[in-house]
Amino acid sequence: MEQVTVWVYMLRCADGSYYVGKYQGDDLETRISEHNNRQYSNSYTSKRLPVALVWSEWFSRYDAAVAFERQIKGWSRAKKEALIRGDWGGLQKLSKRGVRPSKMEKKFPSS
Repeated sequence: MEQVTVWVYMLRCADGSYYVGKYQGDDLETRISEHNNRQYSNSYTSKRLPVALVWSEWFSRYDAAVAFERQIKGWSRAKKEALIRGDWGGLQKLSKRGVRPSKMEKKFPSS
């Protein structure tokens, strides 16, 4: 199997929402610039500019990157924020079936 560079990344949009995407290439900053320059005029991010990179990870296999991108897209906001913080314990806690952020966490988010 040929080795490639595929980035899975998360952007924070101007409205506070998160966008998760993938990019096959070496220069992830180019991809972020494309988002901010509205190169994709009908995309989710084009209506929520500017965007900022908050997390990224590269993969050497395209199929692994696609699988992880899909997984993250299905996560709750709390899980995405735990990933951004690198809070592996919190991510594990939130990954347990049925675990939801407490009412206090909803009222007083950490970010």
